[in-house]
Amino acid sequence: MTVDVLRRPALADRRARVAVAVLFFTNGALFANLLPRYPQIKADLGIGNAAYGLAVAAFPAGAVTAGLAAGILVRRFGSARVAVGGTLLTGVGILAAGLADSVVVFAGALFLAGAMDAFTDVAQNAHGLRVQRRYGRSVINSFHAIWSIGAVTGGSMAAAAIALGVARGPHLLLSAVVFAVAACVALRYCLPGPETETEAEPAADTGTEDSAPPPSRAPAAGLRTGWVLAALVLIATAGTLVEDAGMSWATLYLSDSLHATAALAASGYVALVGAQFVGRIVGDRLVDRFGQRAVARSGALIAAIGMGLALAVPTVPGTVLGFAAAGFGVATLVPAAMHEADELPGLKPGSGLTLVSWLMRLGFLLSPPVVGLVADATSLRVGLLVVPLAGLLVLLCAGVLRPRRD
Repeated sequence: MTVDVLRRPALADRRARVAVAVLFFTNGALFANLLPRYPQIKADLGIGNAAYGLAVAAFPAGAVTAGLAAGILVRRFGSARVAVGGTLLTGVGILAAGLADSVVVFAGALFLAGAMDAFTDVAQNAHGLRVQRRYGRSVINSFHAIWSIGAVTGGSMAAAAIALGVARGPHLLLSAVVFAVAACVALRYCLPGPETETEAEPAADTGTEDSAPPPSRAPAAGLRTGWVLAALVLIATAGTLVEDAGMSWATLYLSDSLHATAALAASGYVALVGAQFVGRIVGDRLVDRFGQRAVARSGALIAAIGMGLALAVPTVPGTVLGFAAAGFGVATLVPAAMHEADELPGLKPGSGLTLVSWLMRLGFLLSPPVVGLVADATSLRVGLLVVPLAGLLVLLCAGVLRPRRD
């Protein structure tokens, strides 16, 4: 009977799925409304490249600083409320950053926005995984695909505002209000109940009154949970390393190293994000059919071979295809790691998810300077070997992910 309920989600569950999709969309769109405004903000503040680099690093720094508190907030207030509250405060931080009249205020506002974004990220994924348990099949990748649509929408809104000559204040205020209203409406349709509620199927009857492991096995179980959590962090970090390689270095590599035109050079990142979106759209069906483990390993091979060939034989078309292969290959890695971390035994609700999200963001913060140092010492082509190496790392760690369920 339980399986039938899980396979036939109720109306409330379907509404909750739409509500979570709205939260992912708003999260992607909010920050994307600010990114195209960065050059104008830098010029208005009259700051150099070094000061600008330190200022914009305040966003991931805020996320890393506050990220570990997300699990506590989720358990205390519920994932839906934390996701919506984080969305509202992220909008405030982004608006303050757009209106900043000094580099200190700009950095401080980005720090606040990054911290609130970390809360939203953990909470919306936690609630999305609750919805997934209700459905009894994978849906988490579709939420991350919606996030990508939100990011494209937010960037397009900013581009239109700039083209129309709309000032930063009115533009970012409108963005904050629109997405705050959307998030508050979504809250009404999220799942009720505490985060300790488990929508998963009940465990099989072992025929004993107490199914807890013997005391002598408890330390071993705890050690295994630690190793699994570490492997999940590496899988998620591998996914973010590839994303950051496309975001931070694809355009530069194509233009400087391969002498592509400015318009063509931008296609490397576009190809990675577009292919990643496609991978997330089809990812849930692939996971349900083949299992998280097989999908992750196949994707890792696609990313490693595709980008490896592009770097071995450097051409503009081949590199664009290489970044596309990398984006498609890592599309399901972060959702898979978050899902497995949220299901780890022996941890409080939200703890595994919080740790993976926090350490993943730490990797996001550290990867650009590492690639940059390698590029300065050798070449950017060598620095981009981080992409196929990330694929190989996933191949080694993917055994902790779940196989296909019969």
